Amino acid sequence: MEVLSQPVNVLDNFNHIKPCKSTSRNFTAIPVVDFLDPDAKTKIVEACKEFGFFKVINHGVSLEFMAKLESEAVKFFNSPQSDKEKFGPPNPFGYGNKKIGPNGDVGWLEYLLFGARPEIAKGNAQVILPGISEILWSLVNDYVSAMRNMMCEVLEMITEELKIGPKDVLSRLIKDEKSDSCFRVNHYPPCPELLSLSGRTLIGFGEHTDPHILSVIRSNNTSGLQICLKDGTWVSVPPDHSSFFFNVGDSLQVITNGRFTSVKHRVLAHSLKSRVSMVYFGGPPLNEKITALSSLMEDGEKNLYEEFTWSEYKKSAYKTRLGENRLGFFEKSYNRTHAPKTV
Repeated sequence: MEVLSQPVNVLDNFNHIKPCKSTSRNFTAIPVVDFLDPDAKTKIVEACKEFGFFKVINHGVSLEFMAKLESEAVKFFNSPQSDKEKFGPPNPFGYGNKKIGPNGDVGWLEYLLFGARPEIAKGNAQVILPGISEILWSLVNDYVSAMRNMMCEVLEMITEELKIGPKDVLSRLIKDEKSDSCFRVNHYPPCPELLSLSGRTLIGFGEHTDPHILSVIRSNNTSGLQICLKDGTWVSVPPDHSSFFFNVGDSLQVITNGRFTSVKHRVLAHSLKSRVSMVYFGGPPLNEKITALSSLMEDGEKNLYEEFTWSEYKKSAYKTRLGENRLGFFEKSYNRTHAPKTV
């Protein structure tokens, strides 16, 4: 990430948010998975191995429904700041503005974070997030249910393609009543001052990998999302409000013993358009042990990572800054290198 070497007046109000060098290169090789394609599961596995990222079309989720949820979210974000602040800071759920997590990370965004366990969906909105509109609460829960079903379908395609049955060996982690999944609606306001930054832009959400199993993203037609390729190149993902984008998370990288790649990604601010994204994070139950599936391992293959529970990894991940290699602390080579000396 490139930081401005000299102060620029236009950044006086944004000096806590990092600028970076802008890129105009669109990633034209994004794997596209058509759910109606008989080879969909093969393409999903190939994409998870090569990029940790893919786009899904013909998914069956109504565009009208997605537009309704986006519209209600925009209504919330357009309300007076003093009203929005009543829902924050997130503890763990609620409204957040610029601050991302407890470790000093900031970005050019505001967001609403919801719990996504089935038991939460059955709860009273006015108890869980007092003041949130019943319409928004209902739409969020319906959307979360649709994302959970789609994610489970993808995970079952993966198990079939890898032949690591039973079919629900992965999807059960998301279907479980105690699944620790969550849902976030992000709003990246326009920043007209960027026009004066001479080819640089502000970080909307800093580079990171998702600690979960999978994440599924839908956004409006405003650009900003970038992924990092294996060679370290950042590329822009062309927006598509009618499709969904899947990210492989750290936990799935561990479960596949490194066969799948947990993709590093970030979001850049836009000068003239606001960006709204909706992200469902599929997490297992807190006490679920995360380790490589024995049915996937070849003869003589060793685990690349120490076994841990989702609760242990989640706590470790949220103690770090966004850009840190969170999985690095659980790599077996790391633990051997940093093991205490015996006397």
